[in-house]
Amino acid sequence: MKNVVVIGGGSGLSSMLSGMKKLENANITAIVTVADNGGSTGRLRQTYNVPAIGDIRHVLTAMANVEDESLFAELMNYRFSGNKDIGGHNLGNLMFLALMDITGSFMGAIEAISHVLNVRGKIVPSTLDIVTLYAMMKDGTMIRGEESIPKAHNNINKVFYQQKVHPYLDALEAIRDADLIIYGIGSLYTSIIPNLIIPEISQAIHDNPCPKIYFCNAMTQQGETDGYSVEDHIRALEKHSFKDAVDLVVVNQSYIPSPILETYAKQHSYPVEIKETEHDYGIMQRLLVQFDVQGRIRHDPKAVCTAVAEILEKIDSKEDLRVLYQRSEKTNL
Repeated sequence: MKNVVVIGGGSGLSSMLSGMKKLENANITAIVTVADNGGSTGRLRQTYNVPAIGDIRHVLTAMANVEDESLFAELMNYRFSGNKDIGGHNLGNLMFLALMDITGSFMGAIEAISHVLNVRGKIVPSTLDIVTLYAMMKDGTMIRGEESIPKAHNNINKVFYQQKVHPYLDALEAIRDADLIIYGIGSLYTSIIPNLIIPEISQAIHDNPCPKIYFCNAMTQQGETDGYSVEDHIRALEKHSFKDAVDLVVVNQSYIPSPILETYAKQHSYPVEIKETEHDYGIMQRLLVQFDVQGRIRHDPKAVCTAVAEILEKIDSKEDLRVLYQRSEKTNL
């Protein structure tokens, strides 16, 4: 069994894990950001002075072993109507808050829900601190709060915390014991990097010689990665962590129909492409996305699981992923 650590947050990470939980040869630990300050999560955080719940809820839902996963996800993500009292809150967030009160702690709530839902794997926050994410834009503007950063419609230079943030020790232990570390699909600056800018988290990743994999987003995100190439995504990851933080990047090569691309273009979102010819990391191109009934582009959990299974197989055979997939990329050109 291989120890696989997946780092990120939001719906992208959840999509990955809903597929990866079916891997039979992997012990999965999800390390999840708690920097969210918007919506139901933000209100509960402000009222009860607790770390952000939302991304943890998404991941718990994705990794649960229940008979009807679709119905269960709909239930956990159900949002009450209105704007007072429970109005605007997700049912899953309220359940999590109740279990925090019953068990006496944030981690107690995670462990209780994990037990009840027969979650396959372990879910830990990158920190138990109540954190606020800031962004410094390229024009010198500073933005406060994870929710506000993409809405600024500016170019991000870096994201950071103003206070000292303490890593959750179980997260560090999982990273140290990992045979494979994956930076998950999701918002680059507000889901993945908030974990990496905790210095001890990045240091632990750096110190573990195991392969580090980045699943790149299929589309750019307005307000975060406008105009970004695959290479730009990796440069941002390394800027906020350490050089050579990525051994292999997994890139979508699925065909996206023109009508869907046109819809996304109206939202200033475009396919993330490989723009350069020389790389210090391997590139693995696979058919990774599917389209829901509304025509939205979503990563296919089964395809992600297949890609991770292939990587685990290469690790078993002691392949150097940087060299192997650089050679593979040139073969495909």
